[in-house]
Amino acid sequence: MKLVVLNHPFRYEMEKLSREFFPESGIEVTEEIPDGEAVITEIRGNEIVVSFSSLEKRKNIDGIIEKNDLERIMAQLLFEVLSEKTPYRPEWGILTGIRPSKVMRNKQIELGDERAREYFENELFVSRKKTLLAESVAGRQQGIIDLSERNSFSLYISIPFCPTRCSYCSFISHSFESAKKLIPDYLEKLVEEIRATGKIARELSLKLETVYFGGGTPTTLSENELEMLFKTVSESFDLSCLREYTVEAGRPDTVTEEKLMALKRNGVTRISINPQTFNDSVLEAIGRRHNSEQTEKAFILAREAGFDNINMDLIAGLPTDTVDGFSNTLDRTLSLSPENITVHTLSIKRSSSMQREMSDFSKARAVGKMLENAERKLKNEYYPYYMYRQSKSLGSFENTGWCKKGREGLYNIYMMEETHSVFSCGAGAVTKLKAPESEEIERIFNFKYPFEYIKDFGELLSRKDRIKEFYNSYNY
Repeated sequence: MKLVVLNHPFRYEMEKLSREFFPESGIEVTEEIPDGEAVITEIRGNEIVVSFSSLEKRKNIDGIIEKNDLERIMAQLLFEVLSEKTPYRPEWGILTGIRPSKVMRNKQIELGDERAREYFENELFVSRKKTLLAESVAGRQQGIIDLSERNSFSLYISIPFCPTRCSYCSFISHSFESAKKLIPDYLEKLVEEIRATGKIARELSLKLETVYFGGGTPTTLSENELEMLFKTVSESFDLSCLREYTVEAGRPDTVTEEKLMALKRNGVTRISINPQTFNDSVLEAIGRRHNSEQTEKAFILAREAGFDNINMDLIAGLPTDTVDGFSNTLDRTLSLSPENITVHTLSIKRSSSMQREMSDFSKARAVGKMLENAERKLKNEYYPYYMYRQSKSLGSFENTGWCKKGREGLYNIYMMEETHSVFSCGAGAVTKLKAPESEEIERIFNFKYPFEYIKDFGELLSRKDRIKEFYNSYNY
């Protein structure tokens, strides 16, 4: 699909919004009107004009000078045109960002609760259902966000290895078999980076709130390798104020009693055991080696090891899954009664091996029903506590973390709502520096792949110097 941009600077947002309606056709942006069909966005004199497929909408902009207002009006017109001309009306309206609850919270501070709700529905065209979801999440987060102090930070450690690579995966992860030769060198460098990062945190007198081992699947590593990393963390950082220590044990086929006891010995308080689905044929279709029975056994093993804070990830929209199949997955998950249940919407990125049919709106509608079922089944005992959106999600829906009362995943909130800095170590990791008393965010990127991480490790370490420079620029 061609998107024509004439006499305005809003190319990026109009392209993102157009992608909501044409998820698989690709958006070609041009400044020339083509012979064939195209979406045309234009500032023409004192009007904003948007047209597509013989439908044109326009709005007078006399007296409107704020760039944000002009962009919002153009997005509103584009949304209205495409909603009428395609079989789809995104429930998140013109809100294309990944953090709807952060937008809601900021609007509540600016306008108050009622007017923030009205703004979402009337100005951003967000559906009532999604508006209330964003409002609920924002309200539940506030008490957690208030715990974050001026000198707070979190630590993320990347273990980019998995037993196999799932067909939908776009994360920087490698199957154990293809990458096992890299693991010893990778861990050696990772230990060095953790120590260097800890030294910086001590020099800045920062307060570590949460630790999160993610990936990949950290429990792909052996018990001894995990012990080495946990010891490095405890020796490098002051853990006396730590509120939460999470390790993803996402693949049930990597969970053993020995590894669970290693986690327990080293102060890990929260783990994830992720079925994605309890339908074995779906697991096979996405390239997972485990079955649903192994998931249940791994969960019981974790309970027996003493873990009383367990998250389980589910994905709505997996290949060959159905609305009824996902409902069964929800029931089996609820029968285990984990403290957290995170419901993801399938997102297909270019780097995944899976392909999906162009503009599959019927699949999107099925995913919408799956999410409605999830809310209906979960809301009696669980609360939505964090939420984010990903590009190329089926139906442009959201990912939502649900928790039992008082069992919010703190790292998830701090990271997604950008309430304090997150220092990150490992391949593909991104350090996010949050300025004290400011919304400014600066990112420091590690090398993406393990072989790059190992090869160019010296340069990576030199990038860490920017952390102190950043804090010192605020007279910290």
